[in-house]
Amino acid sequence: MSFKKLNNLIFFIKTHKKKSIFALVLFVIILFVLIMSQGKIYKKSELEYGITFSRLKAKELGLDWKKAYTDILDELQIKKIRLSAYWNEIEEEKDQFYFDDLDWELQEAGERNIEIILAVGGRLPRWPECHFPSWVENISEEEREKETLEYIEKTINRYKNNKNIIAWQVENEPFLSSHFGECPSLNIDFLDEEIKLVKSLDKRPIIITDSGELSIWVLAARRADIFGTTMYRDTYSEKLKRYIHYPIRPGFFHFKKNIANWFASPEKWIVIELQAEPWGPIPYQKLKKEERDKTMNEKKFLETIEFARLSGFKEFYLWGAEYWYWEKEKNQNNKIWEEAKKLFK
Repeated sequence: MSFKKLNNLIFFIKTHKKKSIFALVLFVIILFVLIMSQGKIYKKSELEYGITFSRLKAKELGLDWKKAYTDILDELQIKKIRLSAYWNEIEEEKDQFYFDDLDWELQEAGERNIEIILAVGGRLPRWPECHFPSWVENISEEEREKETLEYIEKTINRYKNNKNIIAWQVENEPFLSSHFGECPSLNIDFLDEEIKLVKSLDKRPIIITDSGELSIWVLAARRADIFGTTMYRDTYSEKLKRYIHYPIRPGFFHFKKNIANWFASPEKWIVIELQAEPWGPIPYQKLKKEERDKTMNEKKFLETIEFARLSGFKEFYLWGAEYWYWEKEKNQNNKIWEEAKKLFK
């Protein structure tokens, strides 16, 4: 830096010192208010719980997925559920659409008057996140996007007269594509095109989801009628090669919501994915009980439920119903299952 430029910088700092200090103090005050603004904490009697169910996961666990599904609905008395329209199942062969399994899931939920969130898109819940049919590997990105829109349109049109569907989720945690899952990089313009298509086909709310711990929410919340966050406390880090417990308190979620509220105004904020199953270096069904217990057991389940309540949200979709059922059926361990019964009843 030249002597002249240095003098100019010193002069600028001196002449704007008071304004700079005032701006810094104001920023600190605003940040403090946001951190301390807890928002409403709902009573236990006011809270609403649902689940996500994945037939893909149930099959992976070696379960009779239809029996697991109806047992979960009936024995736990589920009132809210999130289901996924997996593209690789619906259109395994190009232009040949198979909806039978999803039809059955929706019919069973409808007969029990359960509220349904139906997720559509290439990236949907459960590993590997992006559930593309194998045939899209041989086409261009532009063609894949065109085919994605066609599958979404057929799915929405098929189910838009289903009165139990209360909202459409478009993609799953789309802004986390570079951090998790086997997925291509996010094309924001295409995500907006998907959202626009769904809105043109049906007037029910659009849910956009994002990571509770790894994202800032703003980009997702700005596109959402209903914003859904994930909420995890115990996971396994592939980078660190060890189990980790997130060092955050419920107020962390209040703070993020307050920040996002400056830039976005969804009609509702929910927890779309509340951890209630283990997270290990390999699929949990291949872990010993001692390893599974490191990230989820009865005690951690109850702690997570209370943590979630203190975070200021009212509506929660638990992630792990297939796990509770698998533990009960395969390992004769029904501890979490029984706690879940109390929760939903």
